Amino acid sequence: MLTINVAVLLAVIVFVRLRRRTESRSRFDEKMTVVIVLALGVLLAPTPVGEGILNVLGQLASGVAQASR
Repeated sequence: MLTINVAVLLAVIVFVRLRRRTESRSRFDEKMTVVIVLALGVLLAPTPVGEGILNVLGQLASGVAQASR
């Protein structure tokens, strides 16, 4: 039996959608991409990968804040 991880499926969909040319997108298409990316974020947030991304972004933000002082 083949199982598909929903987060992986959404990541592939986002990758394919973002590879298209910007000029050919409609407003609806852009909104749909945003909704899909938000759904991917919600699925990744409670996972160890999501927590790792959060930690990296937090360290980057604190580094930028210290550099600006």
